[in-house]
Amino acid sequence: MAAMQRLPETAVFSGSTAAWLHGFDTTLCAQIEITIPKTAHISRLAGLCVRRCDLRPAEVSMRRGFRVTSAVRTVADLARGQSMVEAVTTLDGAMHRGLVTVQQMQAWAESHSGYRGVAGLRRAIDSAEPATESPMETRLRMLLLLAGLPRPKVQVTLRDDSGMFLARPDLYFPGHRLVIEYDGAVHRNSLVADDRRQNRLIDAGYRVIRFTAADLLDDPVEAASLVRRALCEANPSPIIQRDERAFSR
Repeated sequence: MAAMQRLPETAVFSGSTAAWLHGFDTTLCAQIEITIPKTAHISRLAGLCVRRCDLRPAEVSMRRGFRVTSAVRTVADLARGQSMVEAVTTLDGAMHRGLVTVQQMQAWAESHSGYRGVAGLRRAIDSAEPATESPMETRLRMLLLLAGLPRPKVQVTLRDDSGMFLARPDLYFPGHRLVIEYDGAVHRNSLVADDRRQNRLIDAGYRVIRFTAADLLDDPVEAASLVRRALCEANPSPIIQRDERAFSR
């Protein structure tokens, strides 16, 4: 509110500040970000990150009593400045919360083709999965994709031969009956239920591999290789064999 008193009426909160106001899974950054029209007579404001851009009317909305960039524009701005993995993480989170849709993001990218970072944004949109339930699940999926592995299904309901519910795993390779799970901090609180679910899956003929943050951060190459080996054992297709040779280089 203090920052708003220093801004012209044409200014809007943007970037990570807008993301926080929209309710994205993020914390309020130390430096407040704003966007002003290119013709605004402001160069710098202490404590604020000032960007110049002429926003379209549809790219401005109201949240918590503040003028902010729309959810679609906010996601686009964030993703265009991030790495591929983090851009997909941003998209997954916003889509899972219902703040934006794949179609909205595709339309924005199409109508802003000349903007910096739009080519990368398009690639990130193609890799997004709205069903993903946590940022680390996105990072695990992207680790596998960037290693050249097939694209897994996300949060698919699995049942046994009698139709009884077995599980809804984080990632699933249907042609290989391979389940991939990410164990976050909440896993410690649901260990008994998770173990029972894993036993049901194994008994029904599925293979289960579990990863933690340490696996993804400390040894991502081995994590991807483990999944690759499991896929090859289940179905040694030429595609997976070629990917393995490329990955080894």
